[in-house]
Amino acid sequence: QVQLVESGGGLVQAGGSLRLSCAASGRTYIHMGWFRQAPGKEREFVAARMWSSVSTAYEDSVKGRFTISRDNARNTVYLQMNSLKPEDTAVYYCAAGTSWGTMPSAWRYWGQGTQVTVSL
Repeated sequence: QVQLVESGGGLVQAGGSLRLSCAASGRTYIHMGWFRQAPGKEREFVAARMWSSVSTAYEDSVKGRFTISRDNARNTVYLQMNSLKPEDTAVYYCAAGTSWGTMPSAWRYWGQGTQVTVSL
């Protein structure tokens, strides 16, 4: 079993920055990533980082603004979000698993979510 604990959400003005963290306990050799879900919308892929390499993947709208990184020693993944826009407002979920993809069904483990709100 893997447990994921997220932190770092909050309220920020447009153009500002936030850093989300997700600490995993239990199994360590897993891919980790982030999804987000805005009110009335489906959960969507944001970014992923593979456990065994530096390979990353990003959703098009966050490329160049968000950076995913991980500290394997701490089994923690981070999402640095810069140049935030109001449309980035959502609940952000950490995901982990032995497989990965841009669909939520590809991931086995989920965190509880952390709210990110970007105001004008």
